[in-house]
Amino acid sequence: MRAIDIIIKKRDKGQLTAQEIDFFVRGFTNGDIPDYQASAFAMAVLLNGMTNFETTDLTLSMARSGQVLDLSKIVDVVVDKHSSGGVGDKTSISVMPMAAACGLPVGKMSGRGLGFSGGTLDKLESIPGYRVDLSTEEFKTQLKEKGIVVTGQSLDLAPADGKMYALRDVTGTVPSMPLIASSIMCKKIAAGATAIVLDVKVGLGAFMETLEQGRELAELMVDIGRLAGRKTIAILSDMNQPLGSAVGNSLEMIEAIEALRGRAPHDYMEHILHVTAHVLTLGGRARDLAEGRALAEKSIQDGSALDKLRLLVRSQGGDVAYVDDTSKFERAKLVEMVKAPRSGYISQVHARIVGEAAVALGAGRAKKGDPIDHAVGFLILKKVGDSVKEGEPLFEVHANDEQKLREAREAVLSAHQFSHEPVPPLPLFYE
Repeated sequence: MRAIDIIIKKRDKGQLTAQEIDFFVRGFTNGDIPDYQASAFAMAVLLNGMTNFETTDLTLSMARSGQVLDLSKIVDVVVDKHSSGGVGDKTSISVMPMAAACGLPVGKMSGRGLGFSGGTLDKLESIPGYRVDLSTEEFKTQLKEKGIVVTGQSLDLAPADGKMYALRDVTGTVPSMPLIASSIMCKKIAAGATAIVLDVKVGLGAFMETLEQGRELAELMVDIGRLAGRKTIAILSDMNQPLGSAVGNSLEMIEAIEALRGRAPHDYMEHILHVTAHVLTLGGRARDLAEGRALAEKSIQDGSALDKLRLLVRSQGGDVAYVDDTSKFERAKLVEMVKAPRSGYISQVHARIVGEAAVALGAGRAKKGDPIDHAVGFLILKKVGDSVKEGEPLFEVHANDEQKLREAREAVLSAHQFSHEPVPPLPLFYE
């Protein structure tokens, strides 16, 4: 069996066997198959797709490329929540502490930014000292003792995905449904999650731009979860405009922390309460969504969710002072308020344009290994359906370079569209 034959077979729209997929994954993991062949394979998959059987085989092969955790002797249930990626999507940083505060063990292995979508790890690293490189044993110990852990993939868990994830970001192969589904689900399976809540983003700022695409991805991942013996549910949520106000690593951390004090934009608060309700219900801590939401709201009101975030940050070496005082976060040298050029109603805030502008500012990566500027980004002050008057604040640009600020200002201004007539607000969730 040769890697080139497998690439050619997929290039020519053939269906790969489980043995062929396993051979390729093992070879890529141990270094026998180089990056350039893995990149060619990823592009062939992007262009020609995979069947559900192929995708499940790819998922299980990537999960088995390293250790697969059995956490049943540590906790009775482990819930993981995952978003398929979006702009301003910092929900895990709020949802995980809320769920843990309600007595549900949460163990999450997160990723870095892909393309125009931000990554949870990049956001958390804006807290000085926060470790995202916990070993498997550290992951298990912290889950048992603290009930909450959010880290990157350890080298012995799904190493094939860690290597492929970095390649996809820089080879134009991010928006492939089989690669997205297998990447997400192999981490969940390898990390020992027994219940999985998938927040599948749909819209202009998501990898799945249409409801049909989002539904297809959701159904594929739920099928993979069930085949692997995990309780799995998917929620389809809107990503036509940025979620919340903040876009950019430090800015999003501040918003996620303030949400645990009950101080965040309405759409973001509604989103995290709804997702946490699903997490608590699937994890058996709530009988239904209404009870789950009530428990989530209580965790904010009594401060227990914020305490869990403090515990998480402290346990992973981060400076808890940043949670207590968000003014400590790194700030950009240049902050410009951009005003509305006309009166009317906001008819669009194009999430992808905003996300790509954030990457251009330095909040994301243009190529593998690029450094992240945690301080830069945007505060989007108006939502679709809002009325606005000429000269009223529309958004803020946070930059560390004059030229990049000017380019970002024009890009994000172009992302805003206006209407003379009232415009209905976008839904937060579809199904």
